[in-house]
Amino acid sequence: MPSIEPSTVAACYARAVLNATTDGADAVSGPGAWASPRDRLPFTEVRALWDTLIGGSTGDGGADGGPGARGGDPHAGLRVGDGIKPGSLHVLGHVVLTCASLAEAAEAAVRYHPLVSQAGTVSLHRGGEATRIRYRPTVDPATMHPQQVEAVVTGMVRAARWIAGDDWAPLSVSFTHARTGSAEPYARILGCPVGFDAPGNAITVGNRDLDRPRAPHDPELGALHRAYADRLLRELSASVTLAERVRQWLDHAPLDGTGPADAGKGVHLSPRTLRRALQEEGTSWRALLDAARHRRAGRLLETTDLPLDRIAPLVGLSGATALVRAFTRWEGITPGTYRARHAGPVRAAGGDGGRASAES
Repeated sequence: MPSIEPSTVAACYARAVLNATTDGADAVSGPGAWASPRDRLPFTEVRALWDTLIGGSTGDGGADGGPGARGGDPHAGLRVGDGIKPGSLHVLGHVVLTCASLAEAAEAAVRYHPLVSQAGTVSLHRGGEATRIRYRPTVDPATMHPQQVEAVVTGMVRAARWIAGDDWAPLSVSFTHARTGSAEPYARILGCPVGFDAPGNAITVGNRDLDRPRAPHDPELGALHRAYADRLLRELSASVTLAERVRQWLDHAPLDGTGPADAGKGVHLSPRTLRRALQEEGTSWRALLDAARHRRAGRLLETTDLPLDRIAPLVGLSGATALVRAFTRWEGITPGTYRARHAGPVRAAGGDGGRASAES
């Protein structure tokens, strides 16, 4: 099966994970590895770093739904998140340092988190007294360790302390997975009640804390950082869309029986997440599959003498009748008429090779 380019993670964040290993210096491949702060790594490579960091966690997941989370170091995520430095978050870290309040920093995290990682999204849900800052993985949950989620959430708490002070703590933190290690490190590092098996991964912050002005702060420097972050975000958004990657995948995949789960494996998305992401891009799995059948049927009609009952299964259709019906919908003409119009001189002179009977 062909693969789809996966979600990417900023190399500076991957280095923060790497530095948390006991032999991090040996894990960098080559003297120039990740030399540029704009380098990005596939999610799969960062996941491999987490496998090394956690240790003993390459087996099947436990009751918490995370892969191998019951082995190795259950608190590795807390350790990575609490050790996050501004440079680990690339330009987002520097934007946070210039924010006038936690509210402004939270809004920056929502906007610029893709620059750190495309494997998850941050959202803000403000209530009357408190606000929930939620983190949702966009990759298939089965491919992400619970410790990776804990690192992101703990990293957001640590980043908030750059503004609010080291003694600041949220009202509460919650995770969707089950707790696998002792409770003490969570309470000590996060400084608040921590819940598990919750509906979402979230930090709850009182609105008074969130809106309290921070003095001094540097709005002019912040504007420079945001302008740079916006440019990087546009460049990242202008890269190949998920719909285009799925389209490229379908062009080389068997179309008979292929479903979103097959395509999702290449990009580490569950079928549900893949469908939702495609919908956000203004298309759907069904539309992309239909277009792929159209393209492949056209190519086969133009370049081969295969009868329609042989072409139909190659494009994922049940038979010649279904192909005629679909092709007439696509092109407004029958496959036989299309083939006659697009036949080259040699093929045209060679007769119809039984095509008329297959289409009748």
